[in-house]
Amino acid sequence: MDTPGSATVLRTLLDGRWADLRERTRKRLGVIEAPPPGLDRERHREHVLRQLRVLASAGHSSVGFPVRYGGDGDFGGSVVAFEMLGFGDLSLMVKAGVQWGLFGGAVQALGTERHHERHLREIIELDLLGCFAMTESGHGSDVQHLNTTASYDAATGEFVVHTPDASARKDYIGNAARDGRMAVVFAQLITGGDRHGVHALLVPIREPDGSPRAGVTIEDCGEKAGLNGVDNGRLSFDHVRVPREALLDRYGHVAEDGTYSSPVEGANKRFFTMLGTLVRGRISVAGGALSATKKALTIAVRHGEARRQFAKPDGTEVPILDYLAHQRRLLPALATTYALHFAQEELVTELHEVFGGDSDNDQRKRELESQAAGLKAAATGHATRTIQECREACGGAGYLAENQLPQLKADTDVFTTFEGDNTVLLQLVAKGLLTGYRDHVGDLDAFGMARFVATQLVGAVIERTPVRSLMGGDLHDRAWQLKLFTDREEHVLDGLVRRLRKAGEGDAFDVFNNAQDHVLRAARTHVDRIVLEAFVAAIERCPDAATAELLERVCDLHVLATIEADLAWFLGHGRLTPARAKSVTSAVNDLCAQLRPRATELVEAFGVPMEWITAPIAQR
Repeated sequence: MDTPGSATVLRTLLDGRWADLRERTRKRLGVIEAPPPGLDRERHREHVLRQLRVLASAGHSSVGFPVRYGGDGDFGGSVVAFEMLGFGDLSLMVKAGVQWGLFGGAVQALGTERHHERHLREIIELDLLGCFAMTESGHGSDVQHLNTTASYDAATGEFVVHTPDASARKDYIGNAARDGRMAVVFAQLITGGDRHGVHALLVPIREPDGSPRAGVTIEDCGEKAGLNGVDNGRLSFDHVRVPREALLDRYGHVAEDGTYSSPVEGANKRFFTMLGTLVRGRISVAGGALSATKKALTIAVRHGEARRQFAKPDGTEVPILDYLAHQRRLLPALATTYALHFAQEELVTELHEVFGGDSDNDQRKRELESQAAGLKAAATGHATRTIQECREACGGAGYLAENQLPQLKADTDVFTTFEGDNTVLLQLVAKGLLTGYRDHVGDLDAFGMARFVATQLVGAVIERTPVRSLMGGDLHDRAWQLKLFTDREEHVLDGLVRRLRKAGEGDAFDVFNNAQDHVLRAARTHVDRIVLEAFVAAIERCPDAATAELLERVCDLHVLATIEADLAWFLGHGRLTPARAKSVTSAVNDLCAQLRPRATELVEAFGVPMEWITAPIAQR
């Protein structure tokens, strides 16, 4: 899609470090066939698998894997490649993520050289389709307490994988219902009667003819609200035996006699180290959600430019995007999409540097995991809200399947749930804020953690701009905006610590449960601040003055719309006067008017391939 003027500069800035890969993926999407309308579930699955093979033959699957096994060795690029698939069929994107991100990524991150030599090339080339079997019916977010067991039998040199009860059934497993031949199964590892925590094993689930392997029960999850091109299934294991070598043993090894050893001391640290290597999936989901959001905004903005409703006194009908109410529906969401894009780009760069190389900086990894959790929650929540707003902004036409928005809404709705429930992820962010993710804190109970953090902050003075100066100043002053966001984050975190201390030495569960509202707010204010900082950094590296000025206004709209959405807090805590709060609303209105002529340019810069914008309402 040719884009004139500053849209080209914007595209270059948005494409960033992986611009070449993004453009290659756009071209690959040009040869991918969209699913024909009206496909039943089985034919949709067949179609998606065919297109997955097209992607593999085009080299899409190799991006993140080591060069020696046929890959490109671009760890961060693998996230970008996944993200770009979000412009097309989201079922294809998710199935690609299951095969190469989750299944292949687990073998790569948790396995050792023998697993890589045996499996990575066939995973890349789709000669081995697999699953990522972590979630259980009774344990979704609480991975540490999964009930599936893998007990080592020293007499035979095998692990016995077993589902002890219905709650331990592996649930919602992509690729399981139809196409997967092997699963990475997460289970409690038991040797000599001793438990060593959750580990991952490679377990064949089907025979070469496609029938379930003996002892493996496979069920189809059936019709879903969306993503029906992905064959989600349920897996149960009845004393299924696999060889000792099936254990992905980078972080936990079992010798032939059953002796357990690990390079990571402490069960909790080992568990979090293992999960930390899989953070790429969480970051990928955030990127995919943003791609779907960009597609929805592209459709809605193009419709808003073309659709006319009601006449001026001179008789000319008005494009609906000229109405302030319509601008407010779309333009603040568009501005926040830019903000989240730049935050995502920073996160992928950090992922590439931390996990794509040989970094052994545990603190840096923990910080990355926390940021990934926060951005995933922010990006997927934003996608859900924005796609719904786009649907409503397009009126009844937006409800028609041909205009793509209903399918986008259905396919992305689950993004707030998988790869970590957003509410749980925000608690993870808050824990990172409270403890700095220091290794030994993982061994404390909830109350002990709160007590530890309170001790660290006793007598500490948090420097702040005086409240009086925050109440004044130019709303468009970036330094003021940054300080306002920082002050809010610090105030909320400080208040949370004091609230936990005040609770005293009561029941640990009640102490944290009674502060959940505060915990979640602390996480959200933290994410708001880091997203704004990423946007500011992007503007600073923009090489074109006119484009940078445009981005300044987009950033202002993002900031002031965020403040407007939380006016109750800013007013209640004396950061804004009532008159000042009114001026925020006026400023949002003014910015919408200023950006309205640039709206099409701003969505064109996303670079959504027009082959995948088939909605009649988006054609001009």
